[in-house]
Amino acid sequence: MIFAVLGGDGRSAHLCRRLAQEGHEVRAFALEGAGELAGAYAVPGARECVTGADCVVLPMPVRTAQGALFAPQSSAVHGLGEVLGAIAGESLLLGGRVDKEAQAMAAQRGLHIHDYFAREALTVGNAAVTAECALEILMRETPATLWRSKVLVIGFGRIGKLLAQRLHGLGAHVTVSARKDEDKAWIDALGYAYADTRALGGTLGGYDIIVNTVPAPVLTETLLREVRADALLLDLASSPGGTDFAAAEKLGLRVIWALGLPGEAAPQRAAELIKESIFNILEERYGTA
Repeated sequence: MIFAVLGGDGRSAHLCRRLAQEGHEVRAFALEGAGELAGAYAVPGARECVTGADCVVLPMPVRTAQGALFAPQSSAVHGLGEVLGAIAGESLLLGGRVDKEAQAMAAQRGLHIHDYFAREALTVGNAAVTAECALEILMRETPATLWRSKVLVIGFGRIGKLLAQRLHGLGAHVTVSARKDEDKAWIDALGYAYADTRALGGTLGGYDIIVNTVPAPVLTETLLREVRADALLLDLASSPGGTDFAAAEKLGLRVIWALGLPGEAAPQRAAELIKESIFNILEERYGTA
């Protein structure tokens, strides 16, 4: 098959290498800063990249907040509309974390972007990678051990579940905050302490580490005033995060906002997960890949 990979970070670069290793023709655009692509062909233009391609792979996320193609490995800014305008309708078009605006831009050009991040296998795998990377940060940034540390994990989604499990296995005293009754039942059954995310006031001073996974305002200035000065705050939520970062800085708290951990810290494994998701889509669409 002929794959066109446009933009992206280290995950896209590793995806190019892996696809080429498996014998596919791979063209890459807007990845000039990613180093040697080992078998993939770097091309100077989007149209040259996508012409005749069986499968066009956009990055995760597809676009920046300013509407450009997400391409941190490129020295130039490429408008997403410009890239979409080069793609023929017969190509299978894939992307990750496709927002409504990106999908609307594609629809205006008679295209549909299939979201490979919507696949449960990828989202769970991505959460597992994020949880492992978060542990590395906590072990590196905490002067004490995770063993016997009092840790609050805010949110019981995929990342919250997997991170709580791993922290518990390392001997941390884990409290998980959630809002749903069914989450409380699971938290109790798994042996963690439970807290209501809506009623964290008066409790935060008891934790050595606080990890937020909720992409909504949770750790407000009022709550942050309760956090001990020697505590570590780690926010894993996507933009805009769940912490009032300006307030945390004003209060002198130690806070890390770790965005895009799979792409930053484990791009090879993250790329393998993306490849598996892409090939599952190809299998369902064509019966073979």
